[in-house]
Amino acid sequence: MRSLPLFPLNTVLFPGMPLRLHIFEPRYLEMINLCIDRKQPFGVVLIREGIEALGGLAEPYMIGTIAQIAEVKPVSIDRMNILAIGGKRFRIHSLQRDKPYLVGEIFDFPIVKDNEILSKELAKDLLPWIETYLDLLSELRETQFDLSMVPKTPLLTAYLASVLLQVPLLEKQQLLSFEKMSDMFNDLHRIYRREVALLRNLLDNHIKRADEFLFPLN
Repeated sequence: MRSLPLFPLNTVLFPGMPLRLHIFEPRYLEMINLCIDRKQPFGVVLIREGIEALGGLAEPYMIGTIAQIAEVKPVSIDRMNILAIGGKRFRIHSLQRDKPYLVGEIFDFPIVKDNEILSKELAKDLLPWIETYLDLLSELRETQFDLSMVPKTPLLTAYLASVLLQVPLLEKQQLLSFEKMSDMFNDLHRIYRREVALLRNLLDNHIKRADEFLFPLN
């Protein structure tokens, strides 16, 4: 068990995934500067209760991801932009509130790779669903996605698939919290099937409304 400064956010950081942050609050400037000086990471946790900025210390969910600072760009004397990369998952044992920011007593929470062969098959089977999902999003929002850099390992594929989903944060938190990799993949398959069906329905209705506008019935 060890201490880790915590950054409660309205986002879920997954291992291996990037996170860009604009730091401006004095408490988090202090925290990030300390991390930079000591060359140590901080923890990203989803807010369970409270607000992200300019309020009291938010209550976080108990499972988060270590964030390693990869890039720092000062904006002014009291503002900076940082790029952090998700590292290991952790579980919070207890919280300390004696500093301007939260500090957690944490321990590692690695995902259990319970069936490597099955996980590889589940990752392979998930890729067409991801591609279909992103294609449908592109049609609705006229945004292009590049899948050429899809990770080669099943676990990173699962984390990328989780990041790409446009679903409520609580659902992403649940994906982050699975103990077993096969369970995470099973839930990803369920969510992608549901979201693809929803997007197809939205797209069909969008096309139908466009046709009715262009070719109104007399």
